[in-house]
Amino acid sequence: MDQLDFNSHDFQNKKKRKWGRFFLLAGFLAVSYIIFNTALFNKEFEIKNEFAEEDKFEAAWLKKFAGLLFFNQNHAEEIDKNYIMPEKEPNRLDILILGIRGEGDENAEEGGALLTDTMMVFSHDQLTKKSSLVSIPRDFYVKIGSNKNKINSAYEYGLLRKEGADYAKKLVSQITGVYIDNAVVVDFSSFEKLIDQLRGIDITLTKSFREEGQWGYAFELPAGENHLNGQNALYYVRSRYSSNDFDRAFRQQQVLFAIKNKVTTLHLISDPIKILSVINTLSQNIKTDINIWDVKEIIDLAKEVDTSPAMFKKEVLSTENLLYQSTGPQGAYILLPQGDSFDQIKQLFQEIIK
Repeated sequence: MDQLDFNSHDFQNKKKRKWGRFFLLAGFLAVSYIIFNTALFNKEFEIKNEFAEEDKFEAAWLKKFAGLLFFNQNHAEEIDKNYIMPEKEPNRLDILILGIRGEGDENAEEGGALLTDTMMVFSHDQLTKKSSLVSIPRDFYVKIGSNKNKINSAYEYGLLRKEGADYAKKLVSQITGVYIDNAVVVDFSSFEKLIDQLRGIDITLTKSFREEGQWGYAFELPAGENHLNGQNALYYVRSRYSSNDFDRAFRQQQVLFAIKNKVTTLHLISDPIKILSVINTLSQNIKTDINIWDVKEIIDLAKEVDTSPAMFKKEVLSTENLLYQSTGPQGAYILLPQGDSFDQIKQLFQEIIK
């Protein structure tokens, strides 16, 4: 076998070409880094092919690598216009209301303790004195983090990121186009306690309501006047097998109005001692970033909200107005916005309290 002559002319030429390519590649990476991190990156560059015939492969690879750098930079700068954070409006108050199963529920583990079965936005214009309550269905398919998922997982995702309800507030702000000021998170046990402390609520049904299998027995309410304790009120707002999520959202709004009416009937608004007792219960069972100990502020807002039809509007986002049904990953039922943008939803939230 022939021995290599390390001092031969051919060996030295190969050695120079090898190190030349190494320094060329290292130099290019260094220049690319500088270009990528300075204003020079926005200028146009032309890579001249001054390499020998045997180095054309390296030239082509380097040009491709430079193109990837430009693509990644431009791609990173893209902004999804559907998810733009709105500015806070000084004369408008928007509160996100979230209802969760809660970790104390007996079926929490299999049903998702932190998924929001209820999502509503209460809005109040301090100038027009008009208010609204809009329900957002849990199957609404939106961007959560870097992926898409049903909006009922937004609160849980926020907890995992150690942002709590702030993440859900930000996401709903982007979807609705109105700045969410505060959030209230209520679990099912807290809801029951509140109803019972109010000594029940009254609702009027135009037709009877029946849920066959969800509660282990046939839960039924007759048409006409009904007085509900905490458990019955909870069954009424959570029942979904006999109807759909849109109907359930209407029932949830109905119960919220019944709570407001009961508070008025008990004259809690004019009795700080009584309302303080209710607030004390809420503070132990409900999570919120509202200063619930500011009794005067809560009383003033309650007095200001007029629930007459001319001053208070209720809406449920559904397939009958701004959403359409589709199929997500693994065949999951999802809801998407009409026009595949949030424009119409944002318009609704802007106009509903004008």
